Amino acid sequence: REQHVSVCRWRAEQEFTVLLTTELEAQQLTVQDGEQASVFQFPVSKEMDYCQVGLQSFVVSVGMQSLLLHFKTPTGLYSTWERAIHSSSGRLVSLSGAHACVSSCVPLFHSCLTEQQSLLQDYLRTATYQRAILVNETDFRDKVVLDVCCGSGILSFFAVQAGANKVYAVESSPMAKYTQTLIESNSLSERVRVLEGEVEEVSCPDMVDVIVSEPLGYMLLNERLMESFLYARRWLKPNGLMFPSFGDIHLAPFTDEQLYFEHYTQASFWQQRNFYGVNLSALHSAAVDEFFRRPIVDTFDVHILMARSVKHCINFMEAKQEDLHRMEIPFVFTLLQSGLVHGLAFWFDVAYRGSKSTVWLSTAPTEPLTRWYQVRCLLQTPLFAKLGQTLSGTVLLASNNRQSYDIHITATVDQSGFRSGNILDLKNPFFRLLLSAS
Repeated sequence: REQHVSVCRWRAEQEFTVLLTTELEAQQLTVQDGEQASVFQFPVSKEMDYCQVGLQSFVVSVGMQSLLLHFKTPTGLYSTWERAIHSSSGRLVSLSGAHACVSSCVPLFHSCLTEQQSLLQDYLRTATYQRAILVNETDFRDKVVLDVCCGSGILSFFAVQAGANKVYAVESSPMAKYTQTLIESNSLSERVRVLEGEVEEVSCPDMVDVIVSEPLGYMLLNERLMESFLYARRWLKPNGLMFPSFGDIHLAPFTDEQLYFEHYTQASFWQQRNFYGVNLSALHSAAVDEFFRRPIVDTFDVHILMARSVKHCINFMEAKQEDLHRMEIPFVFTLLQSGLVHGLAFWFDVAYRGSKSTVWLSTAPTEPLTRWYQVRCLLQTPLFAKLGQTLSGTVLLASNNRQSYDIHITATVDQSGFRSGNILDLKNPFFRLLLSAS
Protein backbone atom coordinates (compact mmCIF):
# COMPACT_ATOMS: atom_id res chain seq x y z
CA ARG A 1 0.00 0.00 0.00
CA GLU A 2 1.03 3.59 -0.48
CA GLN A 3 0.31 4.33 3.16
CA HIS A 4 3.28 2.46 4.57
CA VAL A 5 3.72 1.55 8.22
CA SER A 6 7.16 0.24 9.12
CA VAL A 7 7.92 -1.51 12.41
CA CYS A 8 11.23 -0.92 14.18
CA ARG A 9 11.68 -3.38 17.04
CA TRP A 10 13.61 -2.11 20.01
CA ARG A 11 15.05 -4.87 22.20
CA ALA A 12 12.82 -7.91 22.26
CA GLU A 13 11.43 -8.96 25.62
CA GLN A 14 13.28 -6.21 27.50
CA GLU A 15 11.14 -4.62 30.16
CA PHE A 16 10.64 -0.87 30.39
CA THR A 17 8.80 1.54 32.64
CA VAL A 18 6.29 3.93 31.07
CA LEU A 19 6.02 7.28 32.85
CA LEU A 20 3.49 10.00 32.06
CA THR A 21 4.23 13.48 33.40
CA THR A 22 0.90 15.31 33.40
CA GLU A 23 1.80 18.92 34.03
CA LEU A 24 -0.69 21.25 32.44
CA GLU A 25 1.69 22.88 29.94
CA ALA A 26 4.37 20.22 29.51
CA GLN A 27 2.96 16.71 29.42
CA GLN A 28 5.46 14.04 28.43
CA LEU A 29 5.36 10.29 27.88
CA THR A 30 8.70 8.72 28.73
CA VAL A 31 9.86 5.10 28.33
CA GLN A 32 12.74 4.14 30.62
CA ASP A 33 14.90 1.04 30.57
CA GLY A 34 15.97 -0.98 33.61
CA GLU A 35 18.68 1.57 34.42
CA GLN A 36 16.13 4.42 34.31
CA ALA A 37 17.64 5.78 31.12
CA SER A 38 15.16 7.43 28.74
CA VAL A 39 14.89 5.49 25.45
CA PHE A 40 11.76 7.13 24.03
CA GLN A 41 9.98 10.39 24.79
CA PHE A 42 7.41 12.64 23.20
CA PRO A 43 4.93 15.32 24.29
CA VAL A 44 1.29 14.35 24.77
CA SER A 45 -2.00 16.22 24.94
CA LYS A 46 -5.73 15.63 25.19
CA GLU A 47 -5.93 15.79 21.40
CA MET A 48 -3.52 12.92 20.79
CA ASP A 49 -4.75 9.63 19.34
CA TYR A 50 -4.68 6.53 21.54
CA CYS A 51 -6.54 3.26 21.78
CA GLN A 52 -6.41 -0.06 23.58
CA VAL A 53 -5.54 -3.15 21.52
CA GLY A 54 -6.74 -6.33 23.18
CA LEU A 55 -6.44 -6.61 26.94
CA GLN A 56 -2.75 -5.83 27.42
CA SER A 57 -1.63 -3.57 24.56
CA PHE A 58 -1.98 0.13 23.90
CA VAL A 59 -1.19 2.34 20.89
CA VAL A 60 -0.30 6.01 21.34
CA SER A 61 0.10 8.27 18.29
CA VAL A 62 1.57 11.77 18.26
CA GLY A 63 2.12 13.53 14.98
CA MET A 64 4.21 11.27 12.74
CA GLN A 65 5.05 8.67 15.40
CA SER A 66 3.20 5.85 17.11
CA LEU A 67 4.21 3.71 20.07
CA LEU A 68 2.84 0.22 20.71
CA LEU A 69 3.05 -0.76 24.38
CA HIS A 70 2.49 -4.33 25.56
CA PHE A 71 1.89 -4.53 29.31
CA LYS A 72 2.47 -7.45 31.64
CA THR A 73 -1.01 -7.18 33.15
CA PRO A 74 -4.31 -5.86 31.79
CA THR A 75 -5.63 -4.42 35.06
CA GLY A 76 -7.15 -0.96 34.65
CA LEU A 77 -5.03 -0.09 31.62
CA TYR A 78 -7.47 2.09 29.73
CA SER A 79 -9.01 3.79 32.77
CA THR A 80 -5.54 4.53 34.18
CA TRP A 81 -4.52 6.15 30.92
CA GLU A 82 -7.76 8.14 30.74
CA ARG A 83 -7.26 9.51 34.24
CA ALA A 84 -3.64 10.36 33.55
CA ILE A 85 -4.11 12.06 30.21
CA HIS A 86 -6.99 14.21 31.47
CA SER A 87 -5.37 15.08 34.76
CA SER A 88 -4.75 18.78 35.32
CA SER A 89 -2.38 18.38 38.25
CA GLY A 90 1.34 18.03 37.77
CA ARG A 91 2.35 14.53 38.79
CA LEU A 92 4.19 11.47 37.57
CA VAL A 93 2.13 8.42 36.66
CA SER A 94 3.53 4.92 36.10
CA LEU A 95 1.01 3.31 33.78
CA SER A 96 -0.62 0.13 35.12
CA GLY A 97 1.60 0.43 38.19
CA ALA A 98 4.33 -1.85 36.90
CA HIS A 99 6.80 -2.37 34.09
CA ALA A 100 5.84 -2.49 30.46
CA CYS A 101 7.45 -4.24 27.53
CA VAL A 102 7.92 -1.90 24.57
CA SER A 103 7.19 -4.20 21.66
CA SER A 104 7.78 -1.79 18.81
CA CYS A 105 8.31 1.77 17.83
CA VAL A 106 6.15 2.46 14.78
CA PRO A 107 7.17 5.70 13.06
CA LEU A 108 4.83 6.51 10.17
CA PHE A 109 6.09 7.19 6.65
CA HIS A 110 9.71 8.36 6.48
CA SER A 111 11.10 6.46 9.46
CA CYS A 112 12.42 2.98 8.80
CA LEU A 113 14.43 1.27 6.13
CA THR A 114 11.61 -0.58 4.41
CA GLU A 115 9.86 2.71 3.73
CA GLN A 116 13.13 4.35 2.67
CA GLN A 117 13.73 1.52 0.23
CA SER A 118 10.30 2.11 -1.28
CA LEU A 119 11.03 5.81 -1.66
CA LEU A 120 14.48 5.28 -3.15
CA GLN A 121 13.22 2.69 -5.62
CA ASP A 122 10.65 5.12 -6.99
CA TYR A 123 12.62 5.94 -10.13
CA LEU A 124 10.53 8.92 -11.23
CA ARG A 125 10.75 10.59 -7.81
CA THR A 126 14.45 9.95 -7.21
CA ALA A 127 15.63 10.66 -10.76
CA THR A 128 13.63 13.90 -10.98
CA TYR A 129 15.19 15.23 -7.79
CA GLN A 130 18.69 14.34 -8.93
CA ARG A 131 18.13 15.91 -12.34
CA ALA A 132 16.69 19.10 -10.83
CA ILE A 133 19.70 19.48 -8.53
CA LEU A 134 22.48 18.52 -10.94
CA VAL A 135 21.16 20.55 -13.88
CA ASN A 136 21.24 23.58 -11.57
CA GLU A 137 24.62 22.77 -10.05
CA THR A 138 25.65 26.44 -10.05
CA ASP A 139 22.98 27.01 -7.39
CA PHE A 140 24.60 24.37 -5.17
CA ARG A 141 28.33 24.67 -5.86
CA ASP A 142 30.15 25.95 -2.75
CA LYS A 143 26.78 26.68 -1.09
CA VAL A 144 25.16 25.74 2.24
CA VAL A 145 22.12 23.49 1.88
CA LEU A 146 19.38 22.45 4.32
CA ASP A 147 17.67 19.08 3.70
CA VAL A 148 14.34 18.99 5.58
CA CYS A 149 12.93 15.61 6.68
CA CYS A 150 15.86 14.04 4.86
CA GLY A 151 15.04 10.35 5.42
CA SER A 152 17.94 8.36 3.97
CA GLY A 153 19.69 11.62 3.09
CA ILE A 154 19.51 11.00 -0.65
CA LEU A 155 18.86 14.67 -1.43
CA SER A 156 21.85 15.61 0.73
CA PHE A 157 24.00 13.28 -1.36
CA PHE A 158 22.67 14.88 -4.56
CA ALA A 159 23.52 18.33 -3.17
CA VAL A 160 27.08 17.16 -2.51
CA GLN A 161 27.25 15.74 -6.03
CA ALA A 162 26.34 19.22 -7.27
CA GLY A 163 29.22 20.70 -5.27
CA ALA A 164 27.58 21.86 -2.03
CA ASN A 165 30.13 22.92 0.56
CA LYS A 166 27.98 22.06 3.60
CA VAL A 167 24.66 20.24 4.01
CA TYR A 168 22.55 20.13 7.15
CA ALA A 169 20.27 17.08 7.06
CA VAL A 170 17.30 17.24 9.43
CA GLU A 171 15.73 13.94 10.47
CA SER A 172 14.13 12.61 13.65
CA SER A 173 14.98 9.40 15.50
CA PRO A 174 15.32 6.53 14.77
CA MET A 175 16.00 7.23 11.08
CA ALA A 176 18.60 9.89 11.90
CA LYS A 177 21.03 7.21 13.08
CA TYR A 178 20.69 5.33 9.79
CA THR A 179 21.25 8.58 7.90
CA GLN A 180 24.42 9.18 9.90
CA THR A 181 25.62 5.67 9.10
CA LEU A 182 25.23 6.28 5.37
CA ILE A 183 27.02 9.61 5.58
CA GLU A 184 29.96 8.08 7.42
CA SER A 185 30.17 5.07 5.11
CA ASN A 186 30.30 7.42 2.11
CA SER A 187 33.06 9.48 3.75
CA LEU A 188 31.00 12.67 3.81
CA SER A 189 31.00 13.47 7.53
CA GLU A 190 32.87 16.72 6.94
CA ARG A 191 30.33 17.97 4.41
CA VAL A 192 27.01 16.57 5.66
CA ARG A 193 25.88 17.01 9.25
CA VAL A 194 22.74 15.36 10.65
CA LEU A 195 20.54 17.53 12.87
CA GLU A 196 18.49 15.02 14.84
CA GLY A 197 14.91 16.01 15.58
CA GLU A 198 11.92 17.62 13.91
CA VAL A 199 12.70 20.76 11.95
CA GLU A 200 10.62 22.74 14.45
CA GLU A 201 12.86 21.46 17.26
CA VAL A 202 16.37 21.82 15.85
CA SER A 203 18.48 24.90 15.33
CA CYS A 204 20.40 25.22 12.07
CA PRO A 205 23.91 26.59 12.77
CA ASP A 206 24.04 28.67 9.57
CA MET A 207 21.81 30.53 7.21
CA VAL A 208 21.50 28.48 4.03
CA ASP A 209 21.46 29.16 0.29
CA VAL A 210 19.10 26.34 -0.69
CA ILE A 211 16.43 24.27 1.09
CA VAL A 212 15.62 20.86 -0.38
CA SER A 213 12.92 18.46 0.73
CA GLU A 214 10.37 15.92 -0.45
CA PRO A 215 7.27 17.07 1.48
CA LEU A 216 4.75 15.67 -1.00
CA GLY A 217 1.63 13.69 -0.11
CA TYR A 218 -1.61 12.69 -1.78
CA MET A 219 -3.21 15.80 -3.31
CA LEU A 220 0.18 17.42 -2.56
CA LEU A 221 -0.67 18.29 1.05
CA ASN A 222 -1.58 15.07 2.86
CA GLU A 223 0.55 14.36 5.95
CA ARG A 224 1.18 18.14 6.22
CA LEU A 225 4.93 17.85 5.67
CA MET A 226 4.75 21.00 3.57
CA GLU A 227 4.35 23.07 6.72
CA SER A 228 7.72 21.86 8.03
CA PHE A 229 9.22 22.75 4.65
CA LEU A 230 7.88 26.30 4.94
CA TYR A 231 8.97 26.54 8.58
CA ALA A 232 12.57 25.90 7.52
CA ARG A 233 12.51 29.07 5.43
CA ARG A 234 13.51 31.02 8.54
CA TRP A 235 17.07 29.86 7.83
CA LEU A 236 17.00 30.75 4.12
CA LYS A 237 19.19 33.63 3.00
CA PRO A 238 17.63 36.48 1.01
CA ASN A 239 17.33 35.40 -2.63
CA GLY A 240 17.85 31.77 -1.57
CA LEU A 241 16.17 28.88 -3.37
CA MET A 242 13.69 26.18 -2.38
CA PHE A 243 13.48 22.80 -4.14
CA PRO A 244 10.58 22.33 -4.85
CA SER A 245 9.78 25.99 -5.54
CA PHE A 246 6.03 25.89 -6.10
CA GLY A 247 3.21 23.42 -6.61
CA ASP A 248 -0.07 23.34 -8.53
CA ILE A 249 -3.12 21.41 -7.32
CA HIS A 250 -5.31 20.47 -10.29
CA LEU A 251 -8.97 19.50 -10.14
CA ALA A 252 -11.47 18.49 -12.81
CA PRO A 253 -14.96 16.91 -12.90
CA PHE A 254 -15.19 13.28 -13.97
CA THR A 255 -17.83 10.75 -14.92
CA ASP A 256 -17.42 7.13 -13.82
CA GLU A 257 -20.63 5.22 -13.17
CA GLN A 258 -18.77 1.99 -12.40
CA LEU A 259 -16.70 3.65 -9.69
CA TYR A 260 -19.75 5.30 -8.13
CA PHE A 261 -21.77 2.10 -7.83
CA GLU A 262 -18.70 0.10 -6.83
CA HIS A 263 -18.19 2.47 -3.93
CA TYR A 264 -21.90 2.47 -3.07
CA THR A 265 -22.13 -1.31 -2.96
CA GLN A 266 -19.30 -1.53 -0.42
CA ALA A 267 -21.98 -0.75 2.15
CA SER A 268 -24.30 -3.54 0.97
CA PHE A 269 -23.26 -5.64 3.98
CA TRP A 270 -25.40 -3.33 6.10
CA GLN A 271 -28.52 -4.11 4.07
CA GLN A 272 -28.80 -7.55 5.66
CA ARG A 273 -32.02 -8.06 7.60
CA ASN A 274 -31.16 -11.40 9.14
CA PHE A 275 -27.50 -11.38 10.12
CA TYR A 276 -27.39 -14.09 12.80
CA GLY A 277 -30.94 -13.02 13.59
CA VAL A 278 -30.12 -9.29 13.67
CA ASN A 279 -31.48 -6.66 11.27
CA LEU A 280 -28.55 -4.42 10.24
CA SER A 281 -30.38 -2.31 7.66
CA ALA A 282 -30.93 0.67 9.96
CA LEU A 283 -27.20 1.46 9.62
CA HIS A 284 -27.03 1.13 5.82
CA SER A 285 -27.42 4.85 5.16
CA ALA A 286 -24.76 5.74 7.72
CA ALA A 287 -22.40 3.12 6.22
CA VAL A 288 -22.88 4.60 2.72
CA ASP A 289 -22.04 8.06 4.06
CA GLU A 290 -18.92 6.69 5.71
CA PHE A 291 -17.67 5.00 2.54
CA PHE A 292 -18.33 8.14 0.51
CA ARG A 293 -16.17 10.14 2.92
CA ARG A 294 -13.13 8.18 1.70
CA PRO A 295 -11.18 9.75 -1.18
CA ILE A 296 -10.22 7.15 -3.80
CA VAL A 297 -6.53 6.74 -4.61
CA ASP A 298 -6.06 5.21 -8.05
CA THR A 299 -5.46 6.19 -11.66
CA PHE A 300 -7.83 6.58 -14.59
CA ASP A 301 -8.18 7.21 -18.31
CA VAL A 302 -8.26 10.94 -19.11
CA HIS A 303 -11.35 10.43 -21.26
CA ILE A 304 -13.51 10.36 -18.12
CA LEU A 305 -12.62 14.01 -17.41
CA MET A 306 -15.51 16.28 -18.41
CA ALA A 307 -13.70 19.62 -18.49
CA ARG A 308 -10.26 21.19 -18.48
CA SER A 309 -8.71 21.30 -15.05
CA VAL A 310 -8.59 24.30 -12.74
CA LYS A 311 -5.38 24.76 -10.76
CA HIS A 312 -4.49 26.29 -7.42
CA CYS A 313 -0.86 27.44 -7.17
CA ILE A 314 1.17 27.51 -3.95
CA ASN A 315 4.44 29.44 -4.06
CA PHE A 316 6.68 27.84 -1.45
CA MET A 317 8.95 30.87 -1.48
CA GLU A 318 6.15 33.12 -0.26
CA ALA A 319 3.43 30.98 1.39
CA LYS A 320 3.11 31.00 5.18
CA GLN A 321 2.37 27.95 7.27
CA GLU A 322 -1.03 29.31 8.23
CA ASP A 323 -1.89 29.72 4.54
CA LEU A 324 -2.00 25.91 4.35
CA HIS A 325 -4.41 25.51 7.25
CA ARG A 326 -7.43 26.55 5.23
CA MET A 327 -7.44 26.79 1.45
CA GLU A 328 -10.53 27.60 -0.58
CA ILE A 329 -10.34 26.76 -4.27
CA PRO A 330 -13.21 28.20 -6.35
CA PHE A 331 -13.94 26.59 -9.70
CA VAL A 332 -16.04 27.13 -12.82
CA PHE A 333 -15.88 24.29 -15.37
CA THR A 334 -17.31 24.51 -18.89
CA LEU A 335 -18.32 20.95 -19.68
CA LEU A 336 -16.87 19.37 -22.81
CA GLN A 337 -19.38 16.50 -22.81
CA SER A 338 -22.84 15.69 -21.54
CA GLY A 339 -23.39 13.17 -18.78
CA LEU A 340 -23.38 12.56 -15.04
CA VAL A 341 -20.73 14.32 -12.97
CA HIS A 342 -19.81 11.77 -10.30
CA GLY A 343 -17.11 13.78 -8.57
CA LEU A 344 -13.86 15.73 -8.81
CA ALA A 345 -10.45 14.31 -9.68
CA PHE A 346 -7.27 15.79 -8.16
CA TRP A 347 -3.57 15.64 -9.03
CA PHE A 348 -0.59 17.95 -8.62
CA ASP A 349 2.57 19.21 -10.28
CA VAL A 350 5.63 20.61 -8.53
CA ALA A 351 8.43 22.69 -10.03
CA TYR A 352 12.09 22.94 -9.08
CA ARG A 353 13.11 26.37 -10.33
CA GLY A 354 16.84 26.93 -10.48
CA SER A 355 18.87 29.69 -12.08
CA LYS A 356 19.58 27.55 -15.13
CA SER A 357 16.51 25.34 -15.56
CA THR A 358 13.07 24.55 -14.16
CA VAL A 359 12.36 20.84 -13.73
CA TRP A 360 8.81 19.55 -13.26
CA LEU A 361 7.43 16.52 -11.47
CA SER A 362 3.84 15.79 -12.52
CA THR A 363 1.29 13.35 -11.14
CA ALA A 364 -1.22 14.09 -13.93
CA PRO A 365 -3.14 11.15 -15.44
CA THR A 366 -1.47 11.94 -18.77
CA GLU A 367 1.99 11.37 -17.28
CA PRO A 368 3.79 8.19 -16.09
CA LEU A 369 2.27 6.87 -12.88
CA THR A 370 3.89 8.03 -9.64
CA ARG A 371 3.67 6.87 -6.02
CA TRP A 372 1.07 9.61 -5.47
CA TYR A 373 -1.31 8.32 -8.19
CA GLN A 374 -4.40 10.56 -8.53
CA VAL A 375 -7.18 11.14 -6.02
CA ARG A 376 -10.91 11.15 -6.78
CA CYS A 377 -13.62 12.51 -4.52
CA LEU A 378 -17.19 11.40 -5.18
CA LEU A 379 -20.21 13.64 -4.82
CA GLN A 380 -22.97 12.30 -2.58
CA THR A 381 -25.37 12.59 -5.53
CA PRO A 382 -24.23 12.71 -9.20
CA LEU A 383 -25.17 15.81 -11.19
CA PHE A 384 -26.46 15.70 -14.77
CA ALA A 385 -25.07 18.41 -17.03
CA LYS A 386 -25.04 19.04 -20.76
CA LEU A 387 -22.24 19.97 -23.14
CA GLY A 388 -21.45 23.67 -22.78
CA GLN A 389 -23.10 24.09 -19.38
CA THR A 390 -21.06 25.27 -16.41
CA LEU A 391 -20.35 23.55 -13.11
CA SER A 392 -19.34 25.96 -10.38
CA GLY A 393 -18.52 25.68 -6.72
CA THR A 394 -15.68 25.46 -4.22
CA VAL A 395 -13.27 22.98 -2.71
CA LEU A 396 -12.27 23.81 0.85
CA LEU A 397 -9.20 22.06 2.26
CA ALA A 398 -9.29 22.38 6.05
CA SER A 399 -6.33 21.02 8.00
CA ASN A 400 -6.98 18.78 11.00
CA ASN A 401 -4.99 17.44 13.94
CA ARG A 402 -4.43 14.08 12.20
CA GLN A 403 -1.71 15.42 9.90
CA SER A 404 -4.17 15.69 7.04
CA TYR A 405 -7.18 17.56 5.65
CA ASP A 406 -10.94 17.48 5.53
CA ILE A 407 -12.15 18.11 1.98
CA HIS A 408 -15.39 20.09 1.64
CA ILE A 409 -16.87 20.10 -1.87
CA THR A 410 -19.90 22.03 -3.11
CA ALA A 411 -20.92 21.98 -6.79
CA THR A 412 -23.81 23.45 -8.80
CA VAL A 413 -24.89 23.09 -12.41
CA ASP A 414 -25.56 26.76 -13.05
CA GLN A 415 -28.13 26.34 -15.80
CA SER A 416 -30.35 23.86 -13.90
CA GLY A 417 -29.59 24.82 -10.32
CA PHE A 418 -28.94 21.18 -9.36
CA ARG A 419 -26.53 21.00 -6.43
CA SER A 420 -24.46 18.35 -4.71
CA GLY A 421 -21.41 18.05 -2.51
CA ASN A 422 -19.53 15.96 0.01
CA ILE A 423 -17.15 16.13 2.97
CA LEU A 424 -14.24 13.69 2.78
CA ASP A 425 -11.40 12.61 5.06
CA LEU A 426 -8.07 12.67 3.23
CA LYS A 427 -6.45 10.82 6.13
CA ASN A 428 -8.58 7.76 5.37
CA PRO A 429 -8.32 7.11 1.60
CA PHE A 430 -9.49 4.01 -0.24
CA PHE A 431 -6.62 2.46 -2.22
CA ARG A 432 -8.67 1.16 -5.11
CA LEU A 433 -5.82 0.56 -7.57
CA LEU A 434 -3.73 -1.42 -5.09
CA LEU A 435 -6.72 -3.43 -3.89
CA SER A 436 -7.65 -4.33 -7.47
CA ALA A 437 -4.08 -5.37 -8.22
CA SER A 438 -3.96 -7.72 -5.23
